[in-house]
Amino acid sequence: MDVDGLTFAVATTAEERAARKLGLPTVRVGVRAANGVPAGRLVSFGLAGALRDGLAVGDVLDATRVVDERGATLWEGPGLGVGNSATVLGSDSLVHDAAERARLHATSGADAVDMESGVLARSGRLAGVVRVVSDDVRSAIEGVDTTVHADGRTDVVGLVRWVAAKRGDAVRSMRDAMTALKALERVA
Repeated sequence: MDVDGLTFAVATTAEERAARKLGLPTVRVGVRAANGVPAGRLVSFGLAGALRDGLAVGDVLDATRVVDERGATLWEGPGLGVGNSATVLGSDSLVHDAAERARLHATSGADAVDMESGVLARSGRLAGVVRVVSDDVRSAIEGVDTTVHADGRTDVVGLVRWVAAKRGDAVRSMRDAMTALKALERVA
């Protein structure tokens, strides 16, 4: 993957650490790019949720399209030459329900979903999307959005509350996120 002239835009501090371990020029844009969209050619880099069967935690996706919930193309490109070719849905909200994932796959044709690629695509600066699956189509991640501040920092109080409320699902989700982050660190 040629990274010359590219900035890797991530949502969270965990994704930022993974990108920096790879030596990639990185900026933390926050959840839904709450910190703003930087200038230059951007790669949406981080974790994503699967919308269809056949994608496993740790699978690397190299998007050639970003779509909205109706399947309208927001961005299209050749990919960056890493992982499996995929279509990513840029969502405005966390998708944590299996039935909603199936509906979104059916209506958009997307393989996976994240909350930053759509914002970056709409900016006209997107040059690629590299995402790693952190939760499969049946993962129960309800409430995980309370564990991260909009700027991408971990919300420790929210994390503790989420783990206390969702115990088994939370532990599974954290384990899967760690697996995905390790895969992200091996992308380049």
